[in-house]
Amino acid sequence: MLVWHGQVSLQSFFLGFGILSYFIVACGNYSLVAKTGGAMDWLVDHPWAYCATFYVLVNVILCIFFHGADWQVAVRGCFLGCSCGVGVIISILSPIAYKVFGGYIVVLTIFHYSEYLTTAIGNPRTLSLDSYLLNHSVAYVIAAVASWIEFFVECWFLPEMKKLWYLSIIGIVVCLWGEIVRKLAMLTAKTNFNHIVQTKRDENHELVTWGAYALFRHPSYVGWFWWSIGTQLILVNPFCTVAYTLTSWSFFYERVYVEEKILIDFFGEKYLDYQKKVGTGLPFIKGYQYTRIRIHEN
Repeated sequence: MLVWHGQVSLQSFFLGFGILSYFIVACGNYSLVAKTGGAMDWLVDHPWAYCATFYVLVNVILCIFFHGADWQVAVRGCFLGCSCGVGVIISILSPIAYKVFGGYIVVLTIFHYSEYLTTAIGNPRTLSLDSYLLNHSVAYVIAAVASWIEFFVECWFLPEMKKLWYLSIIGIVVCLWGEIVRKLAMLTAKTNFNHIVQTKRDENHELVTWGAYALFRHPSYVGWFWWSIGTQLILVNPFCTVAYTLTSWSFFYERVYVEEKILIDFFGEKYLDYQKKVGTGLPFIKGYQYTRIRIHEN
């Protein structure tokens, strides 16, 4: 059964996703109600005002029903649900060149929310607000902002480039692949998975070599690597696609090296045998190469 904070986040996400009620209200208002110049008519004609009003109202509801830690979980889940719904609205109502940004928002918010929900399902003991990964790192925020700047600059000067919808479709497929691999890794590892590299072995920590780990030694990194690249393909961002690829590769090269060194300390020969059978899954990254030094006595 899903833990309490998992339930709170799920309810709040779908409450926020209810922002798509805009389309129901719009259809009902246009087909059943004559234009009277009322407040609802004005909101229907101004979708972003409707979204802002909806977001304020649902947050008032959250303040009434949730308090303390529950509210902290709920307000983040609601924010991601609303953002996901706004992404759908953008992809439908915006000019062609900007539609792909809506798809990007949907992919981005689903990633962050699914990180929390998957942790709640697979490893609830480590569940915290950090599981949303909304405060991942300064570098992550800088990378995201850089991709937004590139997108809008190119939209302004090269709008036709953003209409290459087939590249966005490829990006969505790549992101979907990355999401599936990463979430399978988290659900396979369960209590052995942690968003933070562990330097001390827990007594219940075991080496996982089945499921997604039978295909890649680091399936969660494989998933994130391809997901990050896919987001830039969705936006048709040539510069950030290259930058994300190189930066992600460099980050995981170092991360895998450090983590495998720790895993060899944890599991010894067992991990070395696993290393021989299964690759990292990341291009041109072999991981930590353990060297045995033997002293021969004469």
